[in-house]
This record gives sequence, C-alpha cells and structure tokens, in this order.
Amino acid sequence: MFLVRAMVRPDKADEVIYELSRAGFHAVTKIDVVGRGKQKGIRIGDIVYDEIPKTLLFMVVDEEKDKEDVISIVLKTAKTGEKGAFGDGKIFVSVVEEAYTISSGASSL
Repeated sequence: MFLVRAMVRPDKADEVIYELSRAGFHAVTKIDVVGRGKQKGIRIGDIVYDEIPKTLLFMVVDEEKDKEDVISIVLKTAKTGEKGAFGDGKIFVSVVEEAYTISSGASSL
C-alpha cells in the first residue's frame, strides 16, 4: 500500500478530488493548511506573506499502478496553465507498512 499526499492550491482541490473520484479513487482526506515552499512566500509591495494557504489531500492506494494513476491525475489537474507555476504544489509518496480498521481492529493489509 502507498500513502500519496498531495499539497495543492485550494482553488484546485475540488477539481482534483472530482477527477480522482471519476477514476475510481473515492477515499480522500482533505485538510486546509498553510505554509511556504521554495518561493519563501509572496511579496506584494512592502508586505511579505509567508503563510500561503494550501490544501493537503491524503489517499492510500493498494497497487503500484494505482499510485501511478493517482500521481498522474494530480499532476494533470492541479497544474495551473499549460506550463504550471511556482506554488502549484508537491506530491509525496510513502509506503504504508500497517493499517487497521478501528471498528473491527482488523488489519487492512
């Protein structure tokens, strides 16, 4: 199993979730977060905004192919414009070693 965490622009989150669901990936956790990436925030005039709003999407998928499909959907859908832009986000992938269903206590792996 793989944990895919996608940090996307808030205005792109619902579109990404919609496209994931269309592809059969219905289970998504969505969290509103703030932070900054390599761009160190945004400067507008004399003011620097270093806490930029983002949306963090969590998905756990079973197969390598599912992981690649999710990554492809997020890359295509979360990108702004043809070439993309700084601040479009980042995707992180981790291996899930254990998972349990709380109601039954059963291992999901």
